[in-house]
Amino acid sequence: MTARRRRLPSLTGLRVFDVVARHPSFRLAAEELGVTQGAVAQQIRALEAELGMKLFERHPRTLVLTDAAQAYATSIHRAFELIGAATETLRPAPQAVTISVTPTFAAKWLIPRLSDFTAHYPDITLHIHASEKLARFGADGVDIAVRQASPPFGAGLSARLLFAQRIVAVASPLLVEKLGRPACVEDLAAYGLLDDAHHFWPRFLEKAFPDSRAISPRQILFNQTSFAIDAAISGQGVALANQFLVAQSLAEGRLQRLFDTVLPVDGGFYVVCPCRPPPTAPVAAVRDWLASMAAREETSPGLLSGPVSGPVSGPVSGPSPGPGA
Repeated sequence: MTARRRRLPSLTGLRVFDVVARHPSFRLAAEELGVTQGAVAQQIRALEAELGMKLFERHPRTLVLTDAAQAYATSIHRAFELIGAATETLRPAPQAVTISVTPTFAAKWLIPRLSDFTAHYPDITLHIHASEKLARFGADGVDIAVRQASPPFGAGLSARLLFAQRIVAVASPLLVEKLGRPACVEDLAAYGLLDDAHHFWPRFLEKAFPDSRAISPRQILFNQTSFAIDAAISGQGVALANQFLVAQSLAEGRLQRLFDTVLPVDGGFYVVCPCRPPPTAPVAAVRDWLASMAAREETSPGLLSGPVSGPVSGPVSGPSPGPGA
């Protein structure tokens, strides 16, 4: 003889009950479920009528589970977790990777190269989180981070150098044509200096013009390097930036270098991810793509030009260089 099938309460009512029990508030439950408070209250009343018992004690500012409903809420929540886990195993796991980067790195390096990534990895969904805050792997749901830093890094982290800090001075070609290429440090007064939170200008000028007296041209200060770069593109002055971050603008002719001086700075841009657990195949693919793009540009004379070490040669002489100079 077949056992009589147990009659289950409304699954919709149970789902609403689970959410209300977790908060416990009709208002907060309604916000999570995307319905009105009245709809939540109606579902709870219907479930209580179906079960023949009271599930919540109504108080002026909160709800309290009855004694009988407390154990019931625990079991119902566990049941929904089991349903969710079973559904996840049924579906193919999505290939999604969350990468945390600084706003400047995102705007000036990563985003212009995303078409290459999507062409090579069309099945990987990339979630880009731009922030100056340090990424907390796991807690923030971050798989990979790119940060400007110096080793050593924290225990349990794997770090790979993307590119070193090599600072160059850039300006709009239209501004250079209007004001003329600066032949001495005093000529920079007409340009104006665009500075950021790194404040590299004193060191750069000392390296580019070691025998010149210090000057104090007008400055505009930005808290993000990307803003200084954008201001330089729009003809507002001369900006200092890592040559990798301006490589695209140099190649497109929106910026040009004023000097062949390169200021090496400690640290660099590193791609960082936890060692444990080992990276998934999508995470490893993103990490390796970042490294390969950086290595490709490192060896591309069309994107990165100018000395990176050796004696300072001061302002570039001769005709104005074209894009990428």
